[in-house]
Amino acid sequence: MRKERMREEEEEPLSPMARVFQSRGIDYCAVTMIGFKTKIKPGVVLDALNHNVYKHPRFSSKLSSDGAKWIETEVNVKDHVVVPYIDPEEIGEDGEGFIDDYTSRLTMNPLDRSRPLWDIHILNVKTSDGEAVGVVRTHHTLGDGTSMVSLLLACTHKTPNPNRVSTTISSLKRRERHKNKGWLLRSMFTIGSTMTLIWNTIVDMLLLFATLLFLKDTKTHLKGGADVGSNPKRFYHRTVSLDDIKLIKNTMNMRICMLDLHLMYILLLDKLDNKNEEDGVLIAYPNNLPDGIRFRAGCTVNLRSEIGFKPLADMMVEDSKCRWGNYFSYIVLPFSIGLQSDPLVYLKLSKSMMDRKKQSYHAHLAYMMIKICQKSLGAKVAAKLFNRTVINTTTSLSNVIGPMEEISFDGNPITYIATSGYGHSQALLMHFMSYAGKMTISLAVDPTIIPDPHKICDDMEQSLKEMKAALWERGLL
Repeated sequence: MRKERMREEEEEPLSPMARVFQSRGIDYCAVTMIGFKTKIKPGVVLDALNHNVYKHPRFSSKLSSDGAKWIETEVNVKDHVVVPYIDPEEIGEDGEGFIDDYTSRLTMNPLDRSRPLWDIHILNVKTSDGEAVGVVRTHHTLGDGTSMVSLLLACTHKTPNPNRVSTTISSLKRRERHKNKGWLLRSMFTIGSTMTLIWNTIVDMLLLFATLLFLKDTKTHLKGGADVGSNPKRFYHRTVSLDDIKLIKNTMNMRICMLDLHLMYILLLDKLDNKNEEDGVLIAYPNNLPDGIRFRAGCTVNLRSEIGFKPLADMMVEDSKCRWGNYFSYIVLPFSIGLQSDPLVYLKLSKSMMDRKKQSYHAHLAYMMIKICQKSLGAKVAAKLFNRTVINTTTSLSNVIGPMEEISFDGNPITYIATSGYGHSQALLMHFMSYAGKMTISLAVDPTIIPDPHKICDDMEQSLKEMKAALWERGLL
């Protein structure tokens, strides 16, 4: 019955962004590391996958030979589940080191394109975060972060209520500004906003074209070269309190993504502010930053009209407002570099930058440009254009809303979820994901460029403490 349906079903074309992510010279993959409180039995994972994998067409399809269409195929789940032999004595107390080395080696082993582009690695290794780690590797053609989180929710249950599937992240609609104002004020705001929107869009698109052609970021301690995409990557994460982040966000009337940008400021300045050692003590000189530094970060933007989550079945519907797939764009955020004694200054700069970007069609036009280029010049040219933006900027960051309550996979409670990726031509990628009252900051780094990623995590954690302390001193908390 299934084989007959497969023969009758037409091949499904890839979306524009999916075509970009698997074009020649570009091979973007996502890595999701899931920590568990208990050891994982491989048989449990196999049974769950055998039961669910055929419910999702992307995980039971492979790419056509030209990479333009999805072809449904038979799936041998055992080919996609890896349980390596682990010698406990060899690992000793360094479980984190083993996980780091293992995931780094994965980045050098491409997914087999003759079958569906995903695999799961079960590592029953004790770490400071739990008793086991599941490493889920998926090709980015399968879907973006929003899509993958919806799949995760569909495969798990709420820990307090094992009989209830964890599909309860509320969908959020775009904000409507000035809805309750009078008609005259609404008209004035509309005219002013329209003029601002047109101007910002023109400026942003000119800068985007300049980036595609010649505009490159300054070579810093974080900037990689064109060959970085093929280098092995290492993954690190740090978990911080989501309540502290929300407290700062609400006090400053910001969104969490703006706090992400603040952390980028702190990170860059720490790298650029050279420190000298005198008599064994590090002495910082506040005025030694190079002049004219160009530092930009690419930021992913969800293009769905509903920016939260829907149950997986609803996301698979063709006309869904929160549809499965790669429905996001990529905007470029410039940073104004300078040392500030007040950590809240960086928050204000981040807010100003994002408020301006929200008044621009940069994201939508960039996505449209990829679609038009792909149809007129081909997928290879579109992929090269996208990759030029990545190569000429310094880093990328994204954030995804995760489950609000603790979830379990077949009775195994999950302690953390750390999402990241590799294949990008950048030495540093940053991902932020909330989960059960916590925020996980994930880094993917090229160790030849950034040898001290743990220091980056320390700086970010410290900067959050400094922000909270500054707000407390001013009586704002």
